[in-house]
Amino acid sequence: MFLLPFAATVLKRAAGQRFPFKYVSDKINIKKMSSTSIPTKTIHDVNTNVIKDVILFKYENPKFYMYMNIFAVVQYMFWTYLGVFSFSTLRDAPVDKSTITDETPWFRRINLGENKYRNTLGIISVVIGGSSLAVIWMYTLRSVRYLILNKGGKKLTFVTYTPFGKNRIMTVPMENVCCKEARNIARVQLPMKIKNRWMHYMLDMRGEFKNPLLFDCTAGLMRKW
Repeated sequence: MFLLPFAATVLKRAAGQRFPFKYVSDKINIKKMSSTSIPTKTIHDVNTNVIKDVILFKYENPKFYMYMNIFAVVQYMFWTYLGVFSFSTLRDAPVDKSTITDETPWFRRINLGENKYRNTLGIISVVIGGSSLAVIWMYTLRSVRYLILNKGGKKLTFVTYTPFGKNRIMTVPMENVCCKEARNIARVQLPMKIKNRWMHYMLDMRGEFKNPLLFDCTAGLMRKW
């Protein structure tokens, strides 16, 4: 009878040596179950009814827009001067065709003071100068500096750059904003369309999304009108 406890101990040790991984595998399964059972926050769990204004996006780069607009003004002045010079200074000087040979450069064969050349040069110069200024100014006015979700979560405030360094502020209803591309897909610019507004507003992806999940379930949604 005294051998029974000793035999039971031997059998337990033998079983442990024969199946050494059972206890370890049970621990691994428990860890997996515990890790997968942790709830993750999704877009449906976000409370958009914020109690105060929340910054969704921020892009601070005022020097870039300042230099770009200085370049635009310089270009406008240069091309405008060239256009005025073409209209006022070029004189009608007919080319002596008897002196033209095969070796004569092309610009010596043309009378730039003739009306068709003078007017064409003047108009093209003015158009180039005005177009470059207009395009850069429009790009600046559509570049978002701050995107703010207002208190209550029903409106968005767009704070954009301006050509003269100040901010331009515009508040619109949430349902009038449509994000044209997903935030995690955009590479350079994230376009956003405001209903009844010309052109898109651009979020530079070098900026910082202060509340990415809140952005995705408010301003980052694609809406159809």
